[in-house]
Amino acid sequence: MTAITTRRVAANPPAFSIVLRATAVVLTLATAWIHFSLGSTLFLLDAIGYTVLAVALVLPGLGPVRWLVRYALIGFTAMTIVGWVLFGARFDLAYLDKAIEVALIAVLLTESWIVEGGPVAVTRRALRMIGVAR
Repeated sequence: MTAITTRRVAANPPAFSIVLRATAVVLTLATAWIHFSLGSTLFLLDAIGYTVLAVALVLPGLGPVRWLVRYALIGFTAMTIVGWVLFGARFDLAYLDKAIEVALIAVLLTESWIVEGGPVAVTRRALRMIGVAR
């Protein structure tokens, strides 16, 4: 995708992208609820982080940087999974939550591919944004 095409698609996302974003919000809020239900301060903070990122995905004012929100959520989710692998308890709800989180990452990457052209295009955009590349 060229830069012009990417900008046009990002400004006017296809209907399938809207379905993917709605799915991402539902999955994000589901994992937020699971973390909230676990009760400790760490899980509460995780739930707050997920909720804030879910809201950021749909705020109209964040449209120009939605790609950044999407990748922040991917990173947040990936770090949550890594934390669980290293330190987490192994019980049924935890496995369900990890399945939701893996599905969330897949949905977010799919939407990124449709709207922005995928991780390579997003990396180029980020490098341009910080002045490293043209």
